[in-house]
Parts: sequence; structure tokens; C-alpha cells
Amino acid sequence: MADQWRPCAIVPVYNHQLAVAAVMAGLRKAGLPVILVDDGSEPECAAVLSALEQDDEQVQLVTLPQNRGKGGAVKAGLRFALDQGFSHALQVDADGQHSLTDIDRFLSLGREQSAALISGLPIYDEAIPKSRYYGRYITHFWVMVNTLSREIRDSMCGFRLYPLAATVNLIDTENTGDRMDFDTEILVRWAWRGGKVLHIPTRVSYPMDGVSHFQMWRDNLLISKMHSRLFFGMLWRFPRLLLRPFVRAS
Repeated sequence: MADQWRPCAIVPVYNHQLAVAAVMAGLRKAGLPVILVDDGSEPECAAVLSALEQDDEQVQLVTLPQNRGKGGAVKAGLRFALDQGFSHALQVDADGQHSLTDIDRFLSLGREQSAALISGLPIYDEAIPKSRYYGRYITHFWVMVNTLSREIRDSMCGFRLYPLAATVNLIDTENTGDRMDFDTEILVRWAWRGGKVLHIPTRVSYPMDGVSHFQMWRDNLLISKMHSRLFFGMLWRFPRLLLRPFVRAS
């Protein structure tokens, strides 16, 4: 059984050997134990991750023999974290794009709102490609449609704090994507279950190592399929979702 408040960090890693050490150092500076998930990386990156684990007893490495995608790696880390007795997990990307100076804000709000899923609300710098920046608004629109709510203000930021028991129950009982569709799908399904989603504005920069694993055609197709799947899931939940604000107020 997890303690009431025992957070850790989860970092899914796929060939980010140039940036991951700095990310881990920032997390450790904040006092968080770190779970690195090697998502089938090349030997050079795998060696870096192994060395990071050996150098710090508060760092644990989960190695996946084959690449599962970001969602698959995060889910493996979430399950492992719950098994280790942690109560909450802060998901952080390995490429250095997240502002780790905001960790304390996530943890403070998470401790106050322990049942809520807390997600970053990105403030971008000028380096983000315009196609990806404007493409996010298509997803924002469909998330609003599929939840019949404006509660989820951004669903694509990979900087977020999960309550582990409820999150692992969700991923073990419902379909959630294994690649770039994961971040959005789990938030929508969380909202469908009546879970609270809170946001913290946070600066997001383009990867410090210049490596992005977003594949334009493959991942946009996956995301489009996800939105279609969620839309039909929303339709049979429509009456309950429509009445949700009145149920909460009663």
C-alpha cells in the first residue's frame, strides 16, 4: 500500500543520451526519486542510463527490450512506481523541454489536491515549429468535444503529476494509446471517469538535444484515429457527461 504522499518522477527515454543526465539532475535536485524507463534505446543511450542508475541509489532503471512508444514507456513506469509504493508520479520528458524549476509548484498542488491529475499548460518559446503549434489547437477542439467540457485546457503536455493508484487502474482496465496519442487519451478517459484535471502554466522549449521522436504522418494518423475512437466513446456517454456539472453541484 502506497503512503498517502510519496512522489517520484518517471522519465521515458528513447535515445536522449545527450539531455537525460541534466533532466535527471534537475529532478534529483528537487528531491525526487527517479524512475528511468529505457524504451528500447540504442546501446549508447542504454549505457548512459545504466551509469545514471549505478551512480545514485535513488534512481531506478526499467528496461524495455523493444521500443513501445512514449505511451507504452510511461505506462510501464507508472505500474513500476505503484509497485514500489509511490503515491504519485511526475512525468517528465527526457529531452529537456520542460521547466524543472516548476517542480515544486506541481508537488505543492498535488499534495493539496491529491486525487487530481495535474498537467502542465505550456508557454512556448519561439523554437516550436509552427505546424505543431497550430496543430495542437485541432486536438484542443476535439478534446473539448469529446469531454463536453473546457476543463482540459491542454492535453498534450508531457509534464504532469499522476495519482498512481487511480491512474494504473485506468490504464489496466481501459484502452489508452502507446505512442504520442497517450497523453491526450488518458486525460480524456480520466475526465470521463469524473476525475479532476488541474493545470499549471509552465514554460516549454524545443528539445535541448534537438531530438524529437514525433513522426508527422504516423503520429498525426494515430492521433486522428484516437479522436475518432474517443468521439464514439463520448456519444454513448453523452447523457452522463451532459449532466455532470449538475451532479457535481448537488
